[in-house]
Amino acid sequence: MRAPGVVDHGTRRRRALGRRVLWTAGEVLVTVGLVLALLVVHQVWWTNRQAREGAERRVEALEREWDRGRPGATPAPEDVPGADADRQGAGAGDRTAPAGQRGRADTAGRTARERPHRSQAYAVLTVPRLSVRVPVAEGIGKPDVLNRGYVGHYPGTAQPGGAGNFALAGHRNTHGEPFRHLDRLRRGDTVEVETRTATYVYAVDRTLPRTSARDGGVLAPVPRSTVRPAYGYGEPGYYLTLTTCTPAYTSKYRLVVWGTLRSMRPR
Repeated sequence: MRAPGVVDHGTRRRRALGRRVLWTAGEVLVTVGLVLALLVVHQVWWTNRQAREGAERRVEALEREWDRGRPGATPAPEDVPGADADRQGAGAGDRTAPAGQRGRADTAGRTARERPHRSQAYAVLTVPRLSVRVPVAEGIGKPDVLNRGYVGHYPGTAQPGGAGNFALAGHRNTHGEPFRHLDRLRRGDTVEVETRTATYVYAVDRTLPRTSARDGGVLAPVPRSTVRPAYGYGEPGYYLTLTTCTPAYTSKYRLVVWGTLRSMRPR
């Protein structure tokens, strides 16, 4: 039996050590939480702010460049509505041209397609319903295109206004997230693509809510999903494809919005 007034120093030390361990663990957890919160703020808020400001400046720079008449890319007279027909002497008889474009083959054939360099911003995408106006750059690399708040052009697909499939990708979350609300687009909504030589107006007519990230069929000249074949087109035309990740804050699947060319306005 312990005598009254005798202090068990071993027990006191163990209790003190336990308190220090708990205090240290609490400090570590608070520090980790603060670091994670700062990372979230940086990723969700700061990257958006930086990318949006940079994208706005690039749009303004492109517009000034076009106004001064300085081309930003090397032109090549191919892959524009009616260009093939001009070279073959078909002219306005090209029946694959979209409504409103027949009869303009001579003008379109003389409007050179821009052949941009990798990562070069060379067009401006405007989506009125989403209040989006961002640069279009060649390629879909993250550091040099998508993470700058730009929309990226899939290499190998058609150029703006060209026959086939003009296909674009953009972030849904972070880094400007130009396609954050891509799922809000509806049939009949317009999407404009402005280049140095013309503005091309596409009308949304189909949406593929979810498909595999490896579904290359959505990027084909005649776009049709290889995962969900009921979605897509069955004949050649002048198409626009917009892709982004889905669901939000993941990259497992892809959301696809398609449109067809409705008109072209020379600058």
